[in-house]
Amino acid sequence: MTTTRDLENLLRQSAEGDMDAFERLYHATSAKLFGIVLRILKNRAQSEDALQDIYVRVWQNAGDFEPGRSSIITWMATIARNRAIDIVRRRKPETDMDDREVEALVSSNNIFDEVALASDMRALDHCMGGLEEDRRKMIRLAYLEGWSRAELADLFAQPVGTIKTWLHRSLRQLKECLGS
Repeated sequence: MTTTRDLENLLRQSAEGDMDAFERLYHATSAKLFGIVLRILKNRAQSEDALQDIYVRVWQNAGDFEPGRSSIITWMATIARNRAIDIVRRRKPETDMDDREVEALVSSNNIFDEVALASDMRALDHCMGGLEEDRRKMIRLAYLEGWSRAELADLFAQPVGTIKTWLHRSLRQLKECLGS
């Protein structure tokens, strides 16, 4: 688990040009920022493209972060949210949305969404507890940390095909548990 202080140190090192620190910052924060962007854009491909732009902006503005003004994750989430809003506004001629509609879409992450998310997370934690320890770790690395199947195969000393099978079966087990 990466602490706020760890993230701040990684950002500071990134501001000094440390690409390794920036890569670690990316791995520690990209899942959260991707979730924010995906909720706004509702399009996986656009969200992936936006995430690249977001991290370019984080890299370019790393030296501007002021720890006393906000937490690092809030600062990064604001960059992500603003980029996603820019994309939605750019889509405006196609979708004919006015600024109020864009703001309503973005601010739909209200208390009801937060409560639902917390409930979903508790259910997911419960279901993850039903997986074998190595499968739990594999799911977290693949879907929260973004590890490739090849990286997982190296870590677990298994062929890529076996990793894919284990992930598929684990996801099916989670889906069955969450569906009940």
